[in-house]
Amino acid sequence: MTAISYQLYGSRNWPLADTLSMLAEAGYKHVEGYGALFAQAPSLAEDLRAAGLSMPTLHYGLDDLERDPQAAIDLGRAVGAEAIFAPMLQAPDRPVDPVGWQAFAARLVAAGRPLQEAGFVFGWHNHDFELIDLGDGVMPLDIIAGAAPELKLELDLGWTARAGHDPVAMVERFAGQIHAAHIKDVAPAGACTDEDGWADVGHGMVTWAPVHAALQKAGVRRYVIEHDNPSDHRRCARRSLATVQAF
Repeated sequence: MTAISYQLYGSRNWPLADTLSMLAEAGYKHVEGYGALFAQAPSLAEDLRAAGLSMPTLHYGLDDLERDPQAAIDLGRAVGAEAIFAPMLQAPDRPVDPVGWQAFAARLVAAGRPLQEAGFVFGWHNHDFELIDLGDGVMPLDIIAGAAPELKLELDLGWTARAGHDPVAMVERFAGQIHAAHIKDVAPAGACTDEDGWADVGHGMVTWAPVHAALQKAGVRRYVIEHDNPSDHRRCARRSLATVQAF
């Protein structure tokens, strides 16, 4: 069975308690957390339990992981997480060549060891900047994935599509290392400008049937629904869940 989560970042503009109630009413059982949320919601574990939700995966900043891995371990255990993903590099911190990306990948491997020793899956969540051609068809995400087999990926299919890649081809390319996938849709050019060009899953440009088939063939059993900036998170949560349940 494929488990379905909702990335709470898409609901950052609404009160957390209302969001959790809305998601439970919509039929979700799982959510994914993100860094800023953890400081803002000290009672997060209790809030999740009260809503009947769990947090199998979460995003945690790489700098914070390196500074205090035990804090990430304690948080993961409190919310019942199985996997922790480092989610992002700000533009000034992004390597510009293969050597720089190799050093970054080694940094990820080192940062993940304490979490893996504590029983968590650890990996990287991509945007579009890891999907550029560094030369000879090699992308930064190739270097990250090749750094160590235990370094897993949370493949964001929305950013994959926005970067101009075929999501199916990317799933096949990284099939052995994808632990979870972000199911995110891209609006047609010029549409949904108030939502940063993203769309509810099934209401954008991504053709999901072959993507789902490729994910299943790759053994990916956790889908995380995401929209970076919905104008109506209730609409987005409900419509996206209905699409994914119909895959």
